[in-house]
Amino acid sequence: MKAGSARVDGAVDSHELAKLSAVELLEGYRAKRFTPRDVIEDVISALKRTNASCNVVVTATYDQAREAADLATRAWSFGQPQGKLTGVPVSIKDLVYVAGVRALGGAPANGDMVPSIDSAVVAALKAAGAIITCKTTTCESGYKLTADSPVSGVTRNPWNRERTSGGSSGGAAASIAAGCGPLAIGTDGVGSIRVPSAFCGVVGIKPTFGLVPRSPGFSPPSWGSLAHTGPIARTVADAALLLEAVATHDLRDAASLPVPSRSFDAKPVMLDGVRIGSSVDFGYAAVAPDVRKAFRSAVETLGSLGANIVADCVHFQSDMLERILKPIAYTEQAAAVSARGAAALANSDSDYRDVVAKGSGYSGIEYVEAGYRRNSLRASFLEIFGKVDAIVTPTVAVTAFAAGELGVDVVDGTAVDRHLGWSPFSWPINLTGLPAATIPCGFDTDGLPIGLQIIAPWLDEGLIVRIAAAFERARPWSQFRPQMA
Repeated sequence: MKAGSARVDGAVDSHELAKLSAVELLEGYRAKRFTPRDVIEDVISALKRTNASCNVVVTATYDQAREAADLATRAWSFGQPQGKLTGVPVSIKDLVYVAGVRALGGAPANGDMVPSIDSAVVAALKAAGAIITCKTTTCESGYKLTADSPVSGVTRNPWNRERTSGGSSGGAAASIAAGCGPLAIGTDGVGSIRVPSAFCGVVGIKPTFGLVPRSPGFSPPSWGSLAHTGPIARTVADAALLLEAVATHDLRDAASLPVPSRSFDAKPVMLDGVRIGSSVDFGYAAVAPDVRKAFRSAVETLGSLGANIVADCVHFQSDMLERILKPIAYTEQAAAVSARGAAALANSDSDYRDVVAKGSGYSGIEYVEAGYRRNSLRASFLEIFGKVDAIVTPTVAVTAFAAGELGVDVVDGTAVDRHLGWSPFSWPINLTGLPAATIPCGFDTDGLPIGLQIIAPWLDEGLIVRIAAAFERARPWSQFRPQMA
């Protein structure tokens, strides 16, 4: 039976509960077809199976989840759910603090650190009644676009265990793709929500910089001016629901925006009159043929939904990676760990040590000059958004590569930076602080998912949700799932 399908008696098979969307779970609780405790038991079973094959969990909180599920079950039985997400399971990336739970952040130097306080995001989720199931795998301090680390090993893609999940929110995206519950929290410094979501065929949203608070936790010190926190889910409606819950203001994060609580309408409607700029390569980037083909098809679909497509609207210089991103990202990463000393990094990834060393080598002048260029990049987007309402690109220039690798150094016959050159569409959006999402838009010839990135002006997540929901209705993806043993 297809995931989430109902039997004649209106019930749902117990082994299907973990695959239901958050919206479907809430509907089921209201109708008393199943309880949060039923759901949590199935989610825990799914997490254990997926972890055995894909390595997605770094710290389990199953006993606490069962206790929370019992409370939620009682609340629903009396018709008194405490919040919008009462009884809905959610996993938390291991760069985000959960009080009383180990916070390794992929780093051997963190030992068995246990924070005494929840991050603002986790506090908001608990207030909404969500149930924390586990901490998911990430790379060391979120420095790269896979989820492999010295403390948790290699995280694999449920569509093909020989391929990477992407990262650094790789455990989160892989678990959602595998049907281990509907919601996950990730973080994104250079693409760490969007890249794994694209590789795993799920939805990921990087909100406007500051819309979702990041403190306390690892992310702000590691990627102070680049890091975002946001949702990963299987459906647009679920991602919007999760974003609503965590888009709060918190004075502990200096970048947190004091904007009113917001809601996002994920009901699919036509896109009549919406001006969507498209760029398959940002004017310079190498892109794999299968990705180009899927992107062209996705743009055609958006046009069929009434959008006015403005082709080739983005043109950037090919030296942005070296002249803007690296002096900023690498310097901020080095600053975050400088107090630890070299001995504390002895068991770190060699690639991570290289990033820290390069970051330590930039001068203050180089860092500030990169900031000036960053402002020019932001101004470029301001100019583009004077002509279009949103921009679409491929999410990543390639599909999932071999598990355990840092990246690829050749894309469609062109040499690229192995660390970040194969993801040219993600990190420019971190530099500008713009909101962006990835949604599934097809598969390559090996059956691996391909993502479509949707970029909107600052604080216009609502437009992203509208475009994504319209595309989801025209090209539904929820019936496509990896075959899990």
